[in-house]
Amino acid sequence: MIDLYYWTTPNGHKITMFLEETGLDYRIKPINIGKGDQFDEDFLAIAPNNRIPAIVDHAPEDGGEPLSLFESGAILEYLADKSGRFLPRDLRGRTKTLQWLHWQMGGLGPMAGQNHHFTQYAPETLEYAINRYVNETARLYGVLDSRLARRDYIAGADYSIADMAVYPWIVPHDKQRQDLNDFPHLKGWFERIGARPATQRAYALTRRVNPDAGKPLDDEARRHMFGQR
Repeated sequence: MIDLYYWTTPNGHKITMFLEETGLDYRIKPINIGKGDQFDEDFLAIAPNNRIPAIVDHAPEDGGEPLSLFESGAILEYLADKSGRFLPRDLRGRTKTLQWLHWQMGGLGPMAGQNHHFTQYAPETLEYAINRYVNETARLYGVLDSRLARRDYIAGADYSIADMAVYPWIVPHDKQRQDLNDFPHLKGWFERIGARPATQRAYALTRRVNPDAGKPLDDEARRHMFGQR
């Protein structure tokens, strides 16, 4: 059994996509980041960076005590190794997949995240910041579009954790002020991933876990999400 500490964000969706694909036994422990659950002492013992997602694997391969892990990229790699799926075992395939996983973690995620913040949540309109992050998001979309021009999936012919890491950050493309019609190869890939039954099951969890998803943030949520020091 795997406990998944989760909220309905792109980084949270990465892990439900993987778990739904593999059928690993898991249960969701909701962490409502708008209510401040991420600062609870029990959660911080698992995820000291006070961010979701995190997991506790109650049956690690070494047979020892339950193993906790935070950071979505590290979780995807761990679960891929545990299940033997969605991460090639050969040197070149594994390396290629992990480099695109880290590209998402270090590039697309942070840049799109800042895009979200300044276009949707900032209390004042800062045109320089908006243009900076909208343009950088477009550049990264262009990198993906070129990458997908000659292959079905980001790391090659097979679906992998690289695709699972990237897809949730493309889902809110409208909010990022990106038109997928400008990126036809990326658009085709996006539609293929969205048609997968496991992807649909993962996103259906949003309605159950967070019925308020998509609604404007109230002052409490803003304080917990953006008021940290």
